[in-house]
Amino acid sequence: MAQILTPTKALSVNPLKASQPIGASLAFLGLADCMPLEHGARGCTSFNKLFFMRHFNEPIPLQTTAMDQTTAVLGADESVVEALATICQKNNPKIIGLLTTGLSEMQGADVPRTVQEFRRKHPQFASVAVAPVNASDALGCLETGFAAAVESIVRTLVPRRPSAHKNPRQVNVLAGALLTPGDLEELRDWIEAFGLTPIVAPDIGASLDGHLIDEGYSTLTYGGAARADIEAMGESVATIVVGRSLSRAADTLKDLTGVLDWRFDQLIGLAESDAFTQALVDISGRAAPAWLSRKREQLTDAMVDCQFQFGGARIGVAGDADVVGALSDFFVGMGAHVVAAVASANSPRLDDLAIDSVVIGDLEDLETLVQENAVDLIVANSHGAEISRRTGAALLRAGFPIYDAYGAHADAWIGYGGTRRLIFTAANLLANHYQELRPYVSRYRRQAAE
Repeated sequence: MAQILTPTKALSVNPLKASQPIGASLAFLGLADCMPLEHGARGCTSFNKLFFMRHFNEPIPLQTTAMDQTTAVLGADESVVEALATICQKNNPKIIGLLTTGLSEMQGADVPRTVQEFRRKHPQFASVAVAPVNASDALGCLETGFAAAVESIVRTLVPRRPSAHKNPRQVNVLAGALLTPGDLEELRDWIEAFGLTPIVAPDIGASLDGHLIDEGYSTLTYGGAARADIEAMGESVATIVVGRSLSRAADTLKDLTGVLDWRFDQLIGLAESDAFTQALVDISGRAAPAWLSRKREQLTDAMVDCQFQFGGARIGVAGDADVVGALSDFFVGMGAHVVAAVASANSPRLDDLAIDSVVIGDLEDLETLVQENAVDLIVANSHGAEISRRTGAALLRAGFPIYDAYGAHADAWIGYGGTRRLIFTAANLLANHYQELRPYVSRYRRQAAE
């Protein structure tokens, strides 16, 4: 059980975390025909949009209520109502994600009440769903903002009536912020291999995977989870939850629909992949396909091939709690030592880790731990590149944002095939930087006479 070390600094020196509004907006970007609306200053939304564009290399639909000094003091409810009406009129979305930011939270915005005011003044837009989320910049991180948005999506769209009719081939999937678009594609194929049809929410694998559309450009999201599918979650035979951070959203969905769920902290590693495969066997009543068994054999062979690179390697991990938990479990399972772990915010997920301690802090804390513990490999987002350069440790990019490597959002590290790819990637980095012991040469050795 890991010891959680809280920060003693009065400020963040080299920030690690992305804010809750970024996480909440990301969740809404995984819905089809959706427009996220950030209730805050224009600069806040511009900053968040820049992060998304650099990470995904895609156009990002994101709007703002453009609060200024006047509305911050006197109130901005009318601006929110006007912004909602304008988006409905010009963009015709099926869903609007209305989320607060640090400025509107400080101002005391009550977005659920504002949504009610919007409904009263503009009944002609009753068909447009509006999901309100409180997402302060001062609290939590991307992961917690994402989780809050998923909970709001479930509360807003899923009817409170357990369905008597169940589709035995339909399953719900609540996908956490730790999953990339590439992971979600892998996850969908994994589930469909058992004859099941997944409703993935949010589904950034269908909206931010990097694809062109026939229309050329859309002011709304390019795909994602359809509103009608989310509304039909009560008809599913099971719910699969990936990511401890989505526990509250999972509880809400179970309460609304009565659908039993299977919960997984992460899907990286042999044991985790086996557990997920067995869950699919139990849900579908079908045996695992032969190609999946072949993938498992390939993974176990890769674990044997690379064991000498991982054994005894010293690893540093930084990111949101679910990411730190998933990667720490993976490296410990491969025989490495996670000697430096920094999380952006506290979470019950961190308590279960089989490492000595986790610091709730920033990248300055990570750099200090990397230097003190002679770390061989750092696992962090692109902001860890300078730490890698200064300390000499290799860098494996993971988390958000990654803006200095093409295709990072398309990487898939879950399942048998994804874990195998992660093993090879990490082993190659360790092979270039991991300092092995020099061969021992006895001082009594005699050179052969020439």
